[in-house]
Amino acid sequence: MATPSDASPTYVYKLIPSSAAPPDPLPDRLPVSDLDRASNFIHLSTAHQIPNTLKFFFKDDPKVHILRIPYGPLEKNIKWEDPKAEVCGPRGGEGMFPHLYNEFKLGRDEVESVQAWERGDEGWDEALRAAEAWLVY
Repeated sequence: MATPSDASPTYVYKLIPSSAAPPDPLPDRLPVSDLDRASNFIHLSTAHQIPNTLKFFFKDDPKVHILRIPYGPLEKNIKWEDPKAEVCGPRGGEGMFPHLYNEFKLGRDEVESVQAWERGDEGWDEALRAAEAWLVY
């Protein structure tokens, strides 16, 4: 399915709480989160969507791991879907979210790089500023 905009992203991102930190080196397949298993797909974000994903779903996590995943090789398995507002309310301006439908295959062959971000006293803003060059919008 095509992206909802004119241009495909270079990368999509998977956010993982510190309690489920990915092993180093990455395995062939990462463990699947309860949310992903219940949804029957892997939840991903674009760089533009990461700030609110952190705000709504990782507000109490002291640290997260962000997986940077090249979009091109996974494009045929990604569906762009509107997030349901049941969990965190409407997420205006964020557009459609990339959801990976590939039998939960996400591991070393798909992930280009990983960063660990720590939440500061004021939330995730400092970590986002520090990662500005790494995030590709």
